[in-house]
Amino acid sequence: MVVLAEQLRALGRLDLSSIIDILLVALIFYLLLRVFQGTQAIQLLRGIILLVLAILLLSSLLKLRAFSWLVRTSVPALLIAIPVIFQPELRRALERLGRTQFLFGRLRGEEVFQQVIEDIVMACEALSERRHGALIVLERTTGLQDFIDTGSAIDSGVSSELLQTIFFPNTALHDGAVVIRGDRVVAARVVLPLAQHLPVHGHLGTRHRAALGISEQTDAVAIVVSEETGTISIAHNGRMIRRLGRERLRNVLRTFYDRGALRSKAPVWWDKLKARFRR
Repeated sequence: MVVLAEQLRALGRLDLSSIIDILLVALIFYLLLRVFQGTQAIQLLRGIILLVLAILLLSSLLKLRAFSWLVRTSVPALLIAIPVIFQPELRRALERLGRTQFLFGRLRGEEVFQQVIEDIVMACEALSERRHGALIVLERTTGLQDFIDTGSAIDSGVSSELLQTIFFPNTALHDGAVVIRGDRVVAARVVLPLAQHLPVHGHLGTRHRAALGISEQTDAVAIVVSEETGTISIAHNGRMIRRLGRERLRNVLRTFYDRGALRSKAPVWWDKLKARFRR
């Protein structure tokens, strides 16, 4: 009861400036999360936050004088180290600040993404018939920017013709993976990590091992078209589903891909507001 009474008194002392102060702090944290969204550095940032909170809790509860002194003297070094550690992410953030879609993203309709899936299915079917090898990675909630930086930037809308052109034999971009983020082909000729643990059944080539490797390290969905047999496979969560036909491929993509990347990255309230003005 005493704690509740103190909390009520604290709420009663809130004025307009205090509310603005709280909102500004929340906005800064939101912008920081947006900066690191789409990169693997988000896991490192979470680890740093948890470590700092644990240190503060220990030093305040247990009254550890020597440990508190060590923490206080280490803070300046930490402030210098953070820009060095997150230098690539900070550089990309400055580039994104000039874009009008940095805060709110783009409104992505369900029809758009159904068309994305259909284009991917059509491309895989055509590549399979011609025995053209392909590796297509669909980004979900775990960012793939570190891998994207190893390839060639494209930033184009997804289309069956584009994917077939990229993986046409002997073209400059056919070797490596294509990464799709939302409704955009963001890069080609991307280098992926190879799987550490291979399934016991059958011999797997480099494309299949790369597909399993990226699915082991992230929640991405990787589609492989075999150059030798034309077989279409999907790797997800370190496992591979092989010998997929057109309908089964479409259903698997709707099951896996729709749960993550097909959702709009814009805040829900912003989506609702823009939808109201579109009526």
